[in-house]
Amino acid sequence: MTGIVSERDGSDARPHALEEALERIGTSDDERETCRELAAFLVPAFCDAAAVDLVGPGGDVERVAAAGAAELLESPEPAFPPVDRAAEGRRPLRTWAGRVAGRSAHAVALPLTGRGEVHGRLLVVRAGGEFGGRGTATLRLAAGLAGIHIGHARRLAATERTALALQGALLAEPGRPHPNVEIASRYLPAGLRALVGGDWFETVRLHFGRTLLVMGDVMGHGLDAAVDMNAYRAILREIAATDLAPHRVLRRLDALSAADEARRPATCLLVRIDPARGKADFASAGHLPPAVFAGDGRGELLEVPVGPPLGTGVGGYEAYSRPITADQTLLLYTDGLVERRGEDIDTSLARLAALRAAPGATPAEVVDLVCAGLDARHAEDDVAVLAARLRPGRDAGPEGQAQAGHSPR
Repeated sequence: MTGIVSERDGSDARPHALEEALERIGTSDDERETCRELAAFLVPAFCDAAAVDLVGPGGDVERVAAAGAAELLESPEPAFPPVDRAAEGRRPLRTWAGRVAGRSAHAVALPLTGRGEVHGRLLVVRAGGEFGGRGTATLRLAAGLAGIHIGHARRLAATERTALALQGALLAEPGRPHPNVEIASRYLPAGLRALVGGDWFETVRLHFGRTLLVMGDVMGHGLDAAVDMNAYRAILREIAATDLAPHRVLRRLDALSAADEARRPATCLLVRIDPARGKADFASAGHLPPAVFAGDGRGELLEVPVGPPLGTGVGGYEAYSRPITADQTLLLYTDGLVERRGEDIDTSLARLAALRAAPGATPAEVVDLVCAGLDARHAEDDVAVLAARLRPGRDAGPEGQAQAGHSPR
C-alpha cells in the first residue's frame, strides 16, 4: 500500500482539508463516533492507517477507532524508534520512522486536546514516504477539531449526569403516603444520550388519613428543567399542607409560578385519595388523563377536566371526583409513556386503556404491565409512572385518623 497524502500537499491543501474536516468530523455528540469519523477522514486520503485512543475517567486508555491497514497499527512505537520530537504550538507531535510488516513506514502521534485537557491520542501511519509539512498541518487540524468535539461531548455528558443525578435523587424518595394507601413508581430516562427532562412524581400526607398523589412534567430538557421541577415540587408541598382541594392547589401553584418569568411551564395532575369516604378528587393542569384498572384487570381512562399548564397565570382549574374501591388501581404517568412520534394521541391513549392487568394485580404489577406493554424502556421521552390503590384494613395512624364531620375544602 502506498500513501496518497502527497496529492493533498499542494498550496490549496489546507483550506480544502479544513472544509472537508468540518463536514465530516463531529457530526454528533457521541465521542466515539467522532473518533471513528476522524479515522475515516484521514484514511486513505492522508495516510494508510489511523487509530484513535481515548483516556477514560480513571486514566485508562482504550482504542476506540481504527481504519486502514491494521498491520501498520499493531505496535508502532516499539517498532519505530523515535527520530524526532516536535512541540510546535499547543499540540506537540511525535514522529517515528522504520520498518513494519516488511515495509518502510512513517508514523505520527498527536494528542487530542480541548480547553487544555488531553482526551486521547491520534496515531497515523504511512507506508513509504514521510509526512510533509502540509501533511502534518492537516493532521494537526483534524486532531484539533476532533479534540474540541470530544471535549464538548464530555462536558455535555457530565451535564446530563448531573441533571439525571439531581432528578434521580428527587424521585428516589417521594413523600410517604398514609399506610392505608399502597403505591409503586418508576422513572425511566429516555436513553443515555438524551437530555434529562422535568418529569416528577410525589405523594403528600394530608389530614384525616388522606393522601395527595402528584404527577408533573416541566416542559423542556436539561439541567434547567430539573431545577424547575424541584421548585414546583417544593412549592406544591407547601401549598398542599394548607389542605386545599386539588383544583385550588393548582390555582395557587399556577399564580406563584407565573410570578417567576424564568420558570418553565409545567403540566400537573393531582389526585387526593380519601379512603374513609371511598373517594378520589382530581384536578389537571394540562396533563394527560389518569387511568384506573378495575379488580378484573380492565383499564379505563378518566375524563378529568383539563386546565392550562402551570406557570401561565390563566388558572381555571376544575374539580372532578369519583368513588374509589379497594380493588381499583389508579395510574398516573407522563406523556413519554404513551406518546409516539407521528401517532395521534387518542390512538396512543387507547393502547394504554386496552392493556389488561391480572385480576387483583398490585400497584407494582400494574407499573410492570404498562411499562412492558407500552415498551417504556425505548420511549422517545422520559417516562414517570405512579400507581396507587387502597390498602384495606389499614388506618392512617394516630396523626391522621379519618374523622367524621370534617369536610375537605
